[in-house]
Amino acid sequence: MSSLMSGDNHKVVLNAAATDENTFDLVREQKKREGENLDTFCPTQSKLSKLSNPSPGAVRSSPNKVSNSGNKAINIGNCTNPDNSAVNIKQTSGHSNHQDNNVTKNLPQQTVANNGNISNNSDVEMNNHSQDGQIDESLYSRQLYVLGHEAMQRMAKSSVLIIGVGGLGVEVAKNIILGGVKSVTLHDNKAADFYDLSSQYYLNDSSIGLNRAEQSAAQLAELNPYVKVDVHTGTLDSSFLQKFSVIVVTDLPLADQLNISEVAREFGICLIIASTRGLFGQLFCDFGESFTIVDTNGEQPISVLISGITKEKQGIVACIDDHRHGFEDGEVVQFSDVKGMTEINGKEFKIKVTGPCQFAISDTTGFSDYITGGTVTQVKQPKTVNFKPLKESIMSPQFIESDFAKFDRPQQEHLFFQALDRFQTKHGNLPRSWNQEDAIEFCQLLRGLVNERQVEPNSIDEKLAKLFAQQARGNLAPINSFIGGCAAQEVMKACSGKFTPILQWLYFDATECLPTDEALFPLEADAAPTNSRYDGQVAVFGAKFQQTLNDLRYFLVGAGAIGCEHLKHFAMLGVGSGPKGEIIVTDMDTIEKSNLNRQFLFRPSDVGSLKASAAAAATKKMNPHIRITSHSNRVCPETESTYGDPFFESLNGVANALDNVEARTYMDRKCVYYRLPLLESGTLGTKGNVQVVLPFQSESYSSSHDPPEKSIPMCTLKNFPNAIEHTLQWARDDFEGLFRQSTEHTSEFLTDSQKFHEQVSKMTGSQPVETLEIVKKMLSERATNFQDCVLWARLYFDLQYNHQIQQLLHNFPPDYKTSTGAPFWSGPKKCPHAVTFDSNNPLHLDYIIAAANLRAFVYGIPQCNDRAHVYTIVNQIPADQIPKFVPKNVKIAVNDSELNNNSSMNSYDGDMDSSNKLWEDLNKLKESCKGIKINPIEFEKDDDTNFHMDFIVAASNLRAENYEIAPADRHKSKLIAGRIIPAIATTTALVSGLVFIEFYKLAQGLGNSLEPFKNGFVNLALPFFGFSTPIAVPKIQYYDKQFTIWDRFELTGDITLQEFIDYFKNEHKLYITMISQGNTLLYSFFLSKDKLAERINLKMTEVLKRISKRKIEPWVRSLVFELCCNDENDEDVEVPYVRYILPA
Repeated sequence: MSSLMSGDNHKVVLNAAATDENTFDLVREQKKREGENLDTFCPTQSKLSKLSNPSPGAVRSSPNKVSNSGNKAINIGNCTNPDNSAVNIKQTSGHSNHQDNNVTKNLPQQTVANNGNISNNSDVEMNNHSQDGQIDESLYSRQLYVLGHEAMQRMAKSSVLIIGVGGLGVEVAKNIILGGVKSVTLHDNKAADFYDLSSQYYLNDSSIGLNRAEQSAAQLAELNPYVKVDVHTGTLDSSFLQKFSVIVVTDLPLADQLNISEVAREFGICLIIASTRGLFGQLFCDFGESFTIVDTNGEQPISVLISGITKEKQGIVACIDDHRHGFEDGEVVQFSDVKGMTEINGKEFKIKVTGPCQFAISDTTGFSDYITGGTVTQVKQPKTVNFKPLKESIMSPQFIESDFAKFDRPQQEHLFFQALDRFQTKHGNLPRSWNQEDAIEFCQLLRGLVNERQVEPNSIDEKLAKLFAQQARGNLAPINSFIGGCAAQEVMKACSGKFTPILQWLYFDATECLPTDEALFPLEADAAPTNSRYDGQVAVFGAKFQQTLNDLRYFLVGAGAIGCEHLKHFAMLGVGSGPKGEIIVTDMDTIEKSNLNRQFLFRPSDVGSLKASAAAAATKKMNPHIRITSHSNRVCPETESTYGDPFFESLNGVANALDNVEARTYMDRKCVYYRLPLLESGTLGTKGNVQVVLPFQSESYSSSHDPPEKSIPMCTLKNFPNAIEHTLQWARDDFEGLFRQSTEHTSEFLTDSQKFHEQVSKMTGSQPVETLEIVKKMLSERATNFQDCVLWARLYFDLQYNHQIQQLLHNFPPDYKTSTGAPFWSGPKKCPHAVTFDSNNPLHLDYIIAAANLRAFVYGIPQCNDRAHVYTIVNQIPADQIPKFVPKNVKIAVNDSELNNNSSMNSYDGDMDSSNKLWEDLNKLKESCKGIKINPIEFEKDDDTNFHMDFIVAASNLRAENYEIAPADRHKSKLIAGRIIPAIATTTALVSGLVFIEFYKLAQGLGNSLEPFKNGFVNLALPFFGFSTPIAVPKIQYYDKQFTIWDRFELTGDITLQEFIDYFKNEHKLYITMISQGNTLLYSFFLSKDKLAERINLKMTEVLKRISKRKIEPWVRSLVFELCCNDENDEDVEVPYVRYILPA
């Protein structure tokens, strides 16, 4: 990503590597001299910022390092560049001149230095986050909720070397550049070939024969202007390697891997080795002898309210209302807000779980008696793990299971990759695709390795080994995405200490993508290279399968993060590039700056553009042959003129890339109806899931549901909050009521009072009067200048944070007792206190500024962000204009049941006098409000200039102050109030890779069985990988016939209602009691004789048109009728729906 303003050009620096000799080297030397253990992510800790940067020469001359004169050279193939000369790269022009001031002005411009550097402006000291040293939260917003600020700061000080920029290397580079490390150096001396084009999306036909790193660097640099991207083509010696925090090696010979491993170990560098061979992948991590993990899982610390602490040698802590605490033995917790036993507050204790709702701590006999209240919060502890060096780990491997159904595969594949290395070393190339002779020789080399390692020969599946060799030349984008996503996440773990690393080997394969019948495996001639961009894919599946892919027609719904990754895969696989093929992508959203961190097809110049069109254009650049059409439509009943029968019947399948359940279930229904396979996926931070829906075989997406989110009781929000989540939800509700709902009603009244009258008349209960009162207040108390807005904000402050709290305490004083004699203010009920306005309190003034400016926007008054000016206005408000609190005789509900009863009792049903009087008042006001325009406000969390989040943060934290709840900063407030879904590029890439592994299986025609397919769930933080066969579709039976959601009755041609009923009676022995179409009831057993007589001899289409009063649109080819039926025994039976096919 780059600023890409008009006139910006880009070049790549070669041989420069990572010249940022940061404090890591100096501190490492100091630690060695002092005999201390090295913390492998210590270069990012804040204590190092006090050290000055040493010169490169000073660092390398340290006695504990290899001197310049004695550097150990690691010659990889032809990688040595004797003259160490820079290679110039063609300049690439910027994108369009479109410029969004809110985006580009905050991004550093890239400049072209004389040496060819792609770097940030040399006049500004960059730290990869922003020009003032702070994290660019508008860019990294969603990722920050995954990693946190500390981890991001550590990453921003880490330099990464990637060796090998093929399909796997570019995937790792893309993900970590988006992630925001300090610098990425690309090392590669291999010239691009046609095999690369199958997965290396930053290469094209013109790249053939040219250096892969040089050809990719400019496009990688565009992904993030805060990350320095360099290219190195010189010698990989120790003086060069020691400059990096992390080294990623892709597809190098084992001998070179071992050499690099030695250097990495010597200098405390984290090493990651990744490799893919066709449908197989390998990943290895070595983060040193003692690596500290600061947070093993990234989950929010557990926090629970407590109801008691005993005074014993082992104090027992009980949770309120038998709430399960979720702690484990040995965890450390901290107490806060405990009344009585105050000595315990702020202290940490190691716990012993004694039950699901209680646990024991240490001796509490010396503390005061517990009275009430208190919160206990988990304190995450660092964890140290030890890694073996590569040489040792090869001989004594430790595996992470990637698929529990293949528990014996990792041990075998560990040997496969080593035997393949021997074959490649011997022949200088990989086995020829589907060549029997080479596969046999590979198996012989494998047997020799098995004998050397004294492995039980029977533990090796020779059929699997032969398959591994036959397809090893393959280069598949989905496998690279999976391994590359994992590897990039491991880089982030190495840089930040966040999450648990892979210990130490991960093996993965997707052999189910091949035909189940070995006789259908490709022949050698069918898999031979033809200098095509698909050679790497043809090497695995054959040319016939490639033609199948080319002619597929798929619908992609969503062009966000997953959608961009899906489009990458469609391009690399060649889907839709044939004369019959096409990709149709739709997304109604436009691009925002916060999208750029994950949605890698977009650049800053695209901000404000439609996602679908920008993504389609970027996809065409990756593969000019792909036929892609972009739409900006929502998928819903209103767009069925576009996405109707002709559209869906032309598709081969659907891939969802959506972020809401409503659209997902709608598309799921469509796929079931049109009997199309559906590829469903989603992410949440480091977690991801994939579901494949197979016609006639699997359940659908909607067949199972996630448990509903636990809602906050209304009484808790209104009067008894005890957590910051409660105050944030309260603030968001207040925002909606003040600035959206009330303003929408008022605007509707002013715009079309007759239509508004009709809407109000349809409301029930107290809603009509409440709505009219709100509109009346909006007009009668309308602001005419900014001073009015400040006055309103000041009065509203007292109402919310002083008067309402005083009223609550008037009803329930601090010493109030319940009917049982127990303290009312105990357990989850925190006794509040009123807040008195103080203009010198920054939080109080924050609230006034935000509320006043939002009020000003509503009435079209110029806004003012001058803090001093607002301060002056608020202090000039006369004291007599600020009402004092006067208690009222009101009943306050203490639970939701009472609240509902109060609402019923206070209902305005039948109170026509109040309603009529309000209408009279409003009509009079309307005359005096001619020309006034009310501007409703739609909440937008990502615009830091619109005062929306300013109001939410201030309103929430003031309420938190009322109830002595710890406040939340803007970052946390935005997450909760904005309902943000945390996201990171690594998970997105991996999940999309898994989706397209399932896509391969669909394209192979394997959908007549569930066995080859896999639903997946991953959590890269743990790391955890789980796969399962899709759940079979449930079967329902009537008589002796079984059916599923995929089955239906089909009738062709327009027949009468009587003929319709007779058909099911005669052909299926089903006696229809009701027929409906959507919400329209066409026939029922309780119809009057007259109505039945009117309908019974009409055609079904005519019955529908008469009753629904709607015409059948011309694009509709069929109708759906739902039936209620009885069997011959007059028992209700469940039957499939009817697809009623209209005459052509």
